[in-house]
Amino acid sequence: MSGTVHLERIGRHVVLAELDNPPRNTLRAGMVGALQSALVAAEADHEVRAFVVTGRGPAFCAGADLNDERAATETPGGGEFRTGLGTLFASLERTRLPVIGLINGWCVGGGLELALCCDLRLASSEAKFVCAGVNVGLIASAYKLPRLIGVAAAKAMLLTGSPFDAEAALRFNLVTEIHAPDRLRAAGVALAERIASRAPLSVEASKRVADLALHLSPEDGGRMERREARALAQTEDHKGAVAAFLGKSAPTFVRR
Repeated sequence: MSGTVHLERIGRHVVLAELDNPPRNTLRAGMVGALQSALVAAEADHEVRAFVVTGRGPAFCAGADLNDERAATETPGGGEFRTGLGTLFASLERTRLPVIGLINGWCVGGGLELALCCDLRLASSEAKFVCAGVNVGLIASAYKLPRLIGVAAAKAMLLTGSPFDAEAALRFNLVTEIHAPDRLRAAGVALAERIASRAPLSVEASKRVADLALHLSPEDGGRMERREARALAQTEDHKGAVAAFLGKSAPTFVRR
Protein backbone atom coordinates (compact mmCIF):
# COMPACT_ATOMS: atom_id res chain seq x y z
CA MET A 1 0.00 0.00 0.00
CA SER A 2 1.46 3.38 -0.99
CA GLY A 3 -0.66 5.45 1.40
CA THR A 4 -2.59 8.64 0.77
CA VAL A 5 -3.32 12.06 2.20
CA HIS A 6 -6.98 12.99 2.67
CA LEU A 7 -7.73 16.70 2.36
CA GLU A 8 -10.75 18.50 3.76
CA ARG A 9 -11.72 22.16 3.58
CA ILE A 10 -13.38 23.16 6.83
CA GLY A 11 -15.36 26.33 6.36
CA ARG A 12 -13.66 29.08 4.36
CA HIS A 13 -10.37 29.33 6.18
CA VAL A 14 -9.10 25.93 7.40
CA VAL A 15 -7.55 23.02 5.51
CA LEU A 16 -7.13 19.66 7.25
CA ALA A 17 -4.69 17.04 5.92
CA GLU A 18 -5.01 13.48 7.23
CA LEU A 19 -2.22 10.94 6.72
CA ASP A 20 -3.48 7.45 5.85
CA ASN A 21 -1.04 4.56 5.50
CA PRO A 22 -1.92 1.76 7.96
CA PRO A 23 -0.88 0.68 10.45
CA ARG A 24 1.42 3.54 11.56
CA ASN A 25 1.01 6.12 8.75
CA THR A 26 4.60 5.87 7.58
CA LEU A 27 5.41 8.44 4.93
CA ARG A 28 5.88 7.17 1.38
CA ALA A 29 7.18 9.32 -1.44
CA GLY A 30 3.72 9.90 -2.90
CA MET A 31 2.37 11.02 0.47
CA VAL A 32 5.24 13.46 0.93
CA GLY A 33 4.51 14.93 -2.50
CA ALA A 34 0.79 15.11 -1.82
CA LEU A 35 1.25 16.88 1.49
CA GLN A 36 3.71 19.31 -0.07
CA SER A 37 1.29 20.06 -2.92
CA ALA A 38 -1.58 20.57 -0.49
CA LEU A 39 0.46 23.02 1.56
CA VAL A 40 1.55 24.97 -1.53
CA ALA A 41 -2.05 25.20 -2.73
CA ALA A 42 -3.29 26.29 0.70
CA GLU A 43 -0.63 28.96 1.00
CA ALA A 44 -1.50 30.36 -2.43
CA ASP A 45 -5.18 30.60 -1.49
CA HIS A 46 -5.53 33.75 0.61
CA GLU A 47 -8.85 32.52 1.94
CA VAL A 48 -6.92 29.82 3.84
CA ARG A 49 -5.68 30.97 7.23
CA ALA A 50 -4.74 27.74 9.04
CA PHE A 51 -3.44 24.29 8.08
CA VAL A 52 -4.07 21.23 10.26
CA VAL A 53 -2.16 17.92 10.05
CA THR A 54 -3.22 14.67 11.70
CA GLY A 55 -3.22 10.91 11.14
CA ARG A 56 -5.96 8.37 10.52
CA GLY A 57 -6.34 5.38 12.82
CA PRO A 58 -4.14 4.65 15.85
CA ALA A 59 -1.10 6.67 14.72
CA PHE A 60 -0.12 10.20 13.82
CA CYS A 61 2.96 9.25 11.81
CA ALA A 62 5.85 6.82 12.22
CA GLY A 63 8.17 8.77 9.94
CA ALA A 64 9.66 7.58 6.67
CA ASP A 65 9.06 4.04 5.47
CA LEU A 66 12.30 2.14 6.15
CA ASN A 67 12.19 0.64 2.65
CA ASP A 68 12.29 4.17 1.24
CA GLU A 69 15.06 5.07 3.69
CA ARG A 70 17.11 2.11 2.48
CA ALA A 71 16.47 3.01 -1.15
CA ALA A 72 17.55 6.56 -0.42
CA THR A 73 20.84 5.20 0.88
CA GLU A 74 21.53 2.35 -1.52
CA THR A 75 19.84 3.26 -4.81
CA PRO A 76 21.31 5.73 -7.31
CA GLY A 77 19.00 8.72 -7.31
CA GLY A 78 17.28 7.44 -4.18
CA GLY A 79 18.21 10.64 -2.37
CA GLU A 80 15.21 12.30 -4.01
CA PHE A 81 13.01 10.88 -1.26
CA ARG A 82 15.07 12.47 1.52
CA THR A 83 15.24 15.71 -0.43
CA GLY A 84 11.46 15.71 -0.79
CA LEU A 85 11.02 15.04 2.92
CA GLY A 86 13.41 17.86 3.79
CA THR A 87 11.57 20.20 1.45
CA LEU A 88 8.26 19.32 3.08
CA PHE A 89 9.59 19.96 6.59
CA ALA A 90 11.11 23.28 5.54
CA SER A 91 7.86 24.31 3.82
CA LEU A 92 5.83 23.56 6.94
CA GLU A 93 8.15 25.71 9.02
CA ARG A 94 8.28 28.61 6.57
CA THR A 95 4.69 28.82 5.42
CA ARG A 96 2.74 31.97 6.25
CA LEU A 97 -0.02 29.70 7.58
CA PRO A 98 -0.22 28.67 11.22
CA VAL A 99 0.21 24.87 11.19
CA ILE A 100 -1.48 22.79 13.90
CA GLY A 101 -0.49 19.18 14.52
CA LEU A 102 -3.11 16.89 16.06
CA ILE A 103 -1.11 14.02 17.52
CA ASN A 104 -3.73 11.32 17.63
CA GLY A 105 -1.50 8.31 18.40
CA TRP A 106 2.04 7.07 17.76
CA CYS A 107 4.39 9.90 16.78
CA VAL A 108 7.72 8.27 15.97
CA GLY A 109 11.03 9.26 14.38
CA GLY A 110 10.37 11.35 11.30
CA GLY A 111 6.77 11.62 12.49
CA LEU A 112 8.04 13.52 15.52
CA GLU A 113 10.11 15.70 13.19
CA LEU A 114 6.90 16.39 11.27
CA ALA A 115 5.16 17.34 14.51
CA LEU A 116 8.03 19.66 15.46
CA CYS A 117 7.53 21.57 12.20
CA CYS A 118 4.03 22.53 13.35
CA ASP A 119 3.47 25.81 15.17
CA LEU A 120 1.17 24.22 17.74
CA ARG A 121 0.60 20.61 18.79
CA LEU A 122 -2.40 19.09 20.53
CA ALA A 123 -2.32 15.46 21.69
CA SER A 124 -4.75 12.66 22.21
CA SER A 125 -4.55 11.09 25.65
CA GLU A 126 -3.42 7.94 23.81
CA ALA A 127 -0.52 9.63 21.97
CA LYS A 128 2.99 8.23 22.28
CA PHE A 129 6.17 10.09 21.28
CA VAL A 130 9.41 8.32 20.33
CA CYS A 131 12.74 9.75 19.19
CA ALA A 132 13.53 6.59 17.24
CA GLY A 133 16.85 7.59 15.68
CA VAL A 134 18.96 5.66 18.21
CA ASN A 135 16.72 2.63 17.73
CA VAL A 136 17.51 2.32 14.01
CA GLY A 137 21.00 3.81 13.74
CA LEU A 138 19.86 7.23 12.50
CA ILE A 139 19.36 10.72 13.92
CA ALA A 140 16.35 13.05 13.87
CA SER A 141 15.05 15.96 15.94
CA ALA A 142 18.40 16.51 17.71
CA TYR A 143 18.35 20.18 16.69
CA LYS A 144 14.67 21.12 16.80
CA LEU A 145 13.65 19.27 19.95
CA PRO A 146 16.16 20.86 22.41
CA ARG A 147 15.23 24.32 21.13
CA LEU A 148 11.57 23.59 21.79
CA ILE A 149 11.60 21.75 25.13
CA GLY A 150 15.09 22.32 26.55
CA VAL A 151 18.24 20.23 26.41
CA ALA A 152 17.66 17.96 29.43
CA ALA A 153 14.14 16.88 28.46
CA ALA A 154 15.21 16.48 24.84
CA LYS A 155 18.14 14.24 25.80
CA ALA A 156 15.80 12.05 27.84
CA MET A 157 13.92 11.39 24.62
CA LEU A 158 16.77 11.49 22.11
CA LEU A 159 19.26 9.25 23.90
CA THR A 160 16.89 6.53 25.12
CA GLY A 161 14.58 5.98 22.15
CA SER A 162 11.88 5.23 24.73
CA PRO A 163 8.18 6.04 24.29
CA PHE A 164 6.84 9.03 26.22
CA ASP A 165 3.13 9.47 26.81
CA ALA A 166 0.96 12.54 26.32
CA GLU A 167 1.28 13.62 29.95
CA ALA A 168 5.07 13.66 29.65
CA ALA A 169 4.79 15.58 26.38
CA LEU A 170 2.62 18.16 28.15
CA ARG A 171 5.12 18.48 31.02
CA PHE A 172 7.90 18.97 28.48
CA ASN A 173 5.82 21.63 26.65
CA LEU A 174 6.00 19.49 23.53
CA VAL A 175 2.19 19.80 23.32
CA THR A 176 -0.08 22.50 24.71
CA GLU A 177 -3.27 20.49 25.26
CA ILE A 178 -4.41 16.89 25.80
CA HIS A 179 -7.86 15.71 24.72
CA ALA A 180 -9.79 12.47 24.72
CA PRO A 181 -9.29 10.66 21.39
CA ASP A 182 -12.84 11.38 20.24
CA ARG A 183 -12.48 15.08 21.08
CA LEU A 184 -9.08 15.81 19.55
CA ARG A 185 -10.24 16.69 16.05
CA ALA A 186 -12.96 19.04 17.32
CA ALA A 187 -10.51 20.76 19.65
CA GLY A 188 -7.96 21.15 16.87
CA VAL A 189 -10.52 22.54 14.43
CA ALA A 190 -11.81 24.94 17.08
CA LEU A 191 -8.26 26.20 17.67
CA ALA A 192 -7.66 26.59 13.93
CA GLU A 193 -10.93 28.48 13.52
CA ARG A 194 -10.08 30.76 16.45
CA ILE A 195 -6.73 31.63 14.84
CA ALA A 196 -8.41 32.06 11.45
CA SER A 197 -10.88 34.52 12.97
CA ARG A 198 -8.06 36.88 14.02
CA ALA A 199 -6.50 39.51 11.74
CA PRO A 200 -4.61 37.26 9.27
CA LEU A 201 -1.81 39.70 8.42
CA SER A 202 -1.24 40.21 12.14
CA VAL A 203 -1.17 36.44 12.73
CA GLU A 204 1.36 36.01 9.92
CA ALA A 205 3.55 38.85 11.20
CA SER A 206 3.43 37.47 14.75
CA LYS A 207 4.49 34.06 13.45
CA ARG A 208 7.40 35.57 11.50
CA VAL A 209 8.76 37.40 14.54
CA ALA A 210 8.21 34.47 16.92
CA ASP A 211 9.99 32.09 14.55
CA LEU A 212 13.11 34.28 14.65
CA ALA A 213 12.90 35.37 18.29
CA LEU A 214 15.49 32.90 19.60
CA HIS A 215 17.95 33.93 16.90
CA LEU A 216 17.72 37.70 17.42
CA SER A 217 19.24 40.08 19.92
CA PRO A 218 16.76 42.20 21.91
CA GLU A 219 17.70 45.16 19.72
CA ASP A 220 17.17 43.28 16.45
CA GLY A 221 13.99 41.72 17.75
CA GLY A 222 12.62 45.11 18.75
CA ARG A 223 13.47 46.58 15.36
CA MET A 224 11.76 43.71 13.55
CA GLU A 225 8.64 43.98 15.68
CA ARG A 226 8.43 47.75 15.19
CA ARG A 227 8.85 47.33 11.41
CA GLU A 228 6.01 44.81 11.33
CA ALA A 229 3.84 47.05 13.52
CA ARG A 230 4.33 50.05 11.24
CA ALA A 231 3.26 48.02 8.22
CA LEU A 232 0.24 46.57 10.04
CA ALA A 233 -0.89 50.02 11.18
CA GLN A 234 -1.49 50.94 7.54
CA THR A 235 -3.70 47.94 6.74
CA GLU A 236 -7.44 48.05 6.23
CA ASP A 237 -7.77 45.22 8.76
CA HIS A 238 -6.24 47.34 11.54
CA LYS A 239 -8.21 50.46 10.64
CA GLY A 240 -11.42 48.45 10.40
CA ALA A 241 -10.74 46.75 13.74
CA VAL A 242 -10.25 50.12 15.45
CA ALA A 243 -13.50 51.41 13.95
CA ALA A 244 -15.30 48.23 15.01
CA PHE A 245 -13.95 48.56 18.56
CA LEU A 246 -15.09 52.17 18.82
CA GLY A 247 -18.45 51.21 17.35
CA LYS A 248 -18.78 48.25 19.72
CA SER A 249 -19.09 45.75 16.87
CA ALA A 250 -17.12 42.69 15.76
CA PRO A 251 -14.38 43.35 13.18
CA THR A 252 -14.30 41.68 9.77
CA PHE A 253 -10.81 40.86 8.51
CA VAL A 254 -10.08 40.69 4.79
CA ARG A 255 -6.26 40.30 4.77
CA ARG A 256 -5.34 43.72 3.40
